[in-house]
Parts: sequence; C-alpha cells; structure tokens
Amino acid sequence: MPRLLFSYLLKRVGFSVLVVQLALSVPVVLSYLLYQLPPAAVRGGLVIPALVGVTPTVAFVTLPMAIGVAAALEFSRMASEGMIAVMYALRLSPWAICRPALSLAAVIVFLGYVLANFVAPHYASNMQDVLNVVRNSLNHRMLDAARFYSFSSGGKTLYIERWITPDIAANLFLRQLSVEKMQEETITAARAEFRRNEAGVIIALSNGSIQTRSITGGEVRIANFDEYAMALPMQGNGALPDRGWRGVYELPGLAFLANRTTAKADPRQYGEWMAEAAKRFGVPALALAHTLLAIALTLAFGNITGRRGASGSLPIVAVPAAHIVYLVALESLLRVNAWFALLLLALLAAEIFVSLWLIARLSYSQRPRRVEDFSTAPGYAAPIA
Repeated sequence: MPRLLFSYLLKRVGFSVLVVQLALSVPVVLSYLLYQLPPAAVRGGLVIPALVGVTPTVAFVTLPMAIGVAAALEFSRMASEGMIAVMYALRLSPWAICRPALSLAAVIVFLGYVLANFVAPHYASNMQDVLNVVRNSLNHRMLDAARFYSFSSGGKTLYIERWITPDIAANLFLRQLSVEKMQEETITAARAEFRRNEAGVIIALSNGSIQTRSITGGEVRIANFDEYAMALPMQGNGALPDRGWRGVYELPGLAFLANRTTAKADPRQYGEWMAEAAKRFGVPALALAHTLLAIALTLAFGNITGRRGASGSLPIVAVPAAHIVYLVALESLLRVNAWFALLLLALLAAEIFVSLWLIARLSYSQRPRRVEDFSTAPGYAAPIA
C-alpha cells in the first residue's frame, strides 16, 4: 500500500476511534458517578478524585469497542463511497486494505494492557477512597442537619441541629466512648466550627458542656466551657482517609499475578481474581479481535460497489454485541467457576479465527485453468497464414 494512502486511512480510523471513545466513555463515567455519589459529594469536593479514579478503568474497557465500531463505520463509509472497489482496482489485496486499521488496533492493544495493569489499578484506589468517605460520612460537608452519624465503629455519635455555613454548625451533640479511660463523654455546644488540617478535622466548640460518666463506677461529672477543641477521624486537607484494606483490582501487574496463590485458598476470592484477570488480560486483546471482525464483515457481506446493501449495518451491530457478551460473561460466569475462563478464551479465539477466514476467502483466487490448443486438432481448419 502506498505510504500516503496508509497514512490517510490510519488518520481516518484514528479520528473515528477518538470520537467513538468519547461517545462511549463519557456517558459511562457520568452515569457511574451519578449512581455512586450523592449530591452532597459536590460540596465535599469528591467529584474530581472519583472522576480520576474511574476514568482509566472505563477507558481500557471501552477502547476495544471503540476501535471495532470505528473500523466498522470507516470501512462501511469507504464501501458506500466505492473506495474499496477503487483499491481493488489498484491491485491492493484485502490484507493491504486492512493493514492501517490493524496497525492502529495493535497500538491500542498495547495501550490497553498499560492502562489495565498499571494506570487503572493505581487510580482505582482514589475511587475506593471516595466511596469509603461517602459510605462512612467522613467528610463534614456531607453531613446533613438533624441526623445522627456514627464514627470509629460506633465509638462516636454526632448530631448537628443546623448549618450556618458549610463549615460552621449550630447546636452540636457528640457522644464518644473511651476504652482507655473507661468513660463515656457527652459534649454539647452552641456553635461548632470544623477546621481541616493535614491529618483530619479539628472541631472548635463554643459555649458548651462536657458530661463524663464512668463506665465501671457510674460516677458523673459535668464541666462547662467557653472554648474547646477536639479531633475527629474525618477527611483532612491531605490524602483521603485510610481504608485499612486493599482490593485485588488495586494491585499492579506483578503484584496481581503474585496474589493468585493467596486467592486460590478461597473459591469466592479466586473467582474474583479470575474475573479481574480476564478483564486485565482479555479485554485489551479484544481490540484486535473486534477490528478484524468489523473489517471481515464489511468486506465479506457489505456492498463494495458503492450501493449500500441491507447488511451494511451488520458490523456496527455485531461488534458491540460481541463486546457486551464478553464483559457480561466474565463478570458473571467467572465468579461462579474459574474454569469458565476457557470458554471465554475459546470465544475470543473463535472471533479471531472466523474473521481471518473471511478475509482469507477474499484474498484467495483460483488459479486460471489451462486451456488446451485445439487449433491443430483434426476436424479444425488450419489458420490462415
């Protein structure tokens, strides 16, 4: 294929991939954030960390569908405009026509493996930290008035009557248990100001009282105060609060592979590990499989003469369907039994094999038959000299 034509087709398919990728990933990311985060997360400044945490994962999952749909759209366009027929007339084989899209698919496969095994696990922790803050109410700007909240495994109970500003509350009630001192403290304050530092949140209380009751003896002491400060284990100015656990989807490539031995001890954990492994190592390879499928269906069943046939939309429908079937299967079947990975591998191999076979049929042409010379055979007139 001439270099100029190769560059033209590569740019066309690449631009289509960018458009389709944005069209796929942006709605998925927004819908996931709207489903997982409450409206108060906007006040708490948690949208940006959540967006950074979920975008790489969505990117490598949707990239194979993007390249497949882009190749289907671009080759369908070239077929409807008669460009493929012109390329055949220039004595270009189907493999030469496929080469720009397949080269781009190979680059996307490599990019997908980088995203799946290094970038996405690193930033997935951000999303889990945000969910930890949301589920445990560890951001003071997310606290609603007239509602009780528990912290530190039930060791602290907080109630706020109303908010004056996003950081200042009126009429605060706090109950906390101290196992070290074997006592229970009940703190009330007319005004409370939440101030963040690097480690957590400091509450500056004004015009209140502290009631201390011994857990063992039952003795009660009451003390009034004008100003009092105390710390809460909530989100500060630094990193998000520590969760104390780490999921398998947060492990980088080598650490994830090393975790297989530990996961095999528990069937449920091993199913989750296999589902994550199929996602990391199987989904990026779908970019090449979907590209081959889109090109093969377009060249084999599309009308390359410039007239749009009834099967012109077949590749555009087949690629998303194949991708969704693979994702649903790895998320459901592998969690039941890890041996279903062989079925997914067989489906991937079948998609590639069928696509290669369809393209190979187009490249194959029968050798011309040899026609015998009957000019000198008996019964035929001799040629005129």
